[in-house]
Amino acid sequence: MQTLRQIVHKLRTTDGAEIAEAALVLPLVFMFLLGIVWFGRAFNIYSTITQAAQQGAITAARSTCATCNNTPATDTVVSNVVTSAMQSSSLDVTQIQTTSPSPMFCTNPPGGACATKNNITICRNIQLNPAAGVQPQQCGTLVSFQYPFKFYLPFTSLNMEQIVMTAQAQSRMEN
Repeated sequence: MQTLRQIVHKLRTTDGAEIAEAALVLPLVFMFLLGIVWFGRAFNIYSTITQAAQQGAITAARSTCATCNNTPATDTVVSNVVTSAMQSSSLDVTQIQTTSPSPMFCTNPPGGACATKNNITICRNIQLNPAAGVQPQQCGTLVSFQYPFKFYLPFTSLNMEQIVMTAQAQSRMEN
């Protein structure tokens, strides 16, 4: 009976400080966890679009077959490689935005051109090492595009803030 009175007395004197502390701390912890999730998703998207651009540049730089007189892959093939790499991570390829790089074109072999297919810019015969004075000139391809990402972090300045990530990759041409 004495212990029951002690328990009742302790319960009556509890002022609810733990509940107030939890009410203050839990929203902050929740926002912190949401931030980790959304920044993780942004990093995942950036990694995916960079890998897609690398695969596109490699495809554009290599010939389609070994016995076809070094016929380069068409812009459609390069675009399909990029979009399939993005679709494998469930990214919406209709959100791809075009970017306009300003590459230096090779002089040997002369020429070079940039084309855009499905908002993906493909530049062929560009100079990969324009600042190199000692090294011989290397020619290759460049694939670039942009992809938007929107943060959803309520009660912060980043809520509904859109950033545009740029993916750009180059690859040396193999002869």
